[in-house]
Amino acid sequence: MSNVLAIFTSPVRAAAPVSQRQVSVLAGAGIAGDRYCNTQASFFERPLQERATEVTLIEAEAVDTFNQAFGLTLGYGDLRRNIVTRGVNLNALAGQRFRLGAIEFEGIELCEPCSSLARRVTLLVLPHLLHRAGLRAAVISSGELLVGDTFSLNI
Repeated sequence: MSNVLAIFTSPVRAAAPVSQRQVSVLAGAGIAGDRYCNTQASFFERPLQERATEVTLIEAEAVDTFNQAFGLTLGYGDLRRNIVTRGVNLNALAGQRFRLGAIEFEGIELCEPCSSLARRVTLLVLPHLLHRAGLRAAVISSGELLVGDTFSLNI
């Protein structure tokens, strides 16, 4: 089953991600309490490309494969993405609308590993998680997101 495996928020920049069982997701803003959440009404009216930091997602399979390949034990939150999915091809969702539970998102662009992430976890993320480090998405509708919520593609 394709679903939400874990949810993480970081209240401020450089803070360790905190695992959550349930979060409030705000249309045009992000996850309430996360460092990237912007609750200003004008933010929702910005072009989708400028809203790419509202939510980030990563596939559990990518983290598992990376750990296995390098003998590491990185936790799902260590890669600093908000939502960890299982059974979802996130790369295919760039430019697509989809749902996690009842909440609608729009995939904006791949969330590539950066030098900041490499400094925090391991330099290996730069070459080995390229095109596999997740997806940036805009939040289209508000609601509560729970671990275990299912994935569906909007058609």
